[in-house]
Amino acid sequence: MNNLFKFDEQFNKVIIGTDEAGRGPAAGGVFASAVCFYDKALIKELAVLNDSKQLSKKKRESIYDIILNNTINATACIEVEEIEKINILNASLKAMRLACEEVVEGLGAELTGLLQTSTSLILVDGNKLIKNFTRPQKYIVKGDGKSASIAAASVLAKVTRDRYMERLHEEFPQYNWAQNAGYLTPEHLAAIDKYGLTPHHRPSFLKKHFEKQLSLLS
Repeated sequence: MNNLFKFDEQFNKVIIGTDEAGRGPAAGGVFASAVCFYDKALIKELAVLNDSKQLSKKKRESIYDIILNNTINATACIEVEEIEKINILNASLKAMRLACEEVVEGLGAELTGLLQTSTSLILVDGNKLIKNFTRPQKYIVKGDGKSASIAAASVLAKVTRDRYMERLHEEFPQYNWAQNAGYLTPEHLAAIDKYGLTPHHRPSFLKKHFEKQLSLLS
């Protein structure tokens, strides 16, 4: 965990880390969070901080409020309708941009001097830079396991999206989204075949499945 913070400190800049959750599922929106640490005293409280995928749900939940209440952060969601129009990659990058823009704004007037172009840096998880974004940025492959800011963003995005899918589950319990988070498990696919699609499904993610079903019928 100390190495995660040291990774961010090496840049000697104001760091904002961003990550997404929900690129792979076939239901629900895609979420992205952005996080800027301003209190290094959090290090002890975030001893378990890591890539959210490497943490149990219990551990993610245990640090969610700590990150939420002790960092400058924001979370954005791009819903299914827009995902279908602009594709999931562009939707993910847009969510990251919106979250980062909100964090930059939230840093406030007292940090304005630190946020000049030459002294701030956005760390983006993955291998793509955020489109239509003027601030200096650097992509970090597998950044959620390297950067404290990105790891914290991954936790916020993952927990927020899981809670969102649990709420959708209450409306459509037959798809068991509270457990599968919208991923295409065999149970989820069987429910789609039985009950059809909801407004929260991503039709473009199901083309291969429907093509396979049609081929079996022919």
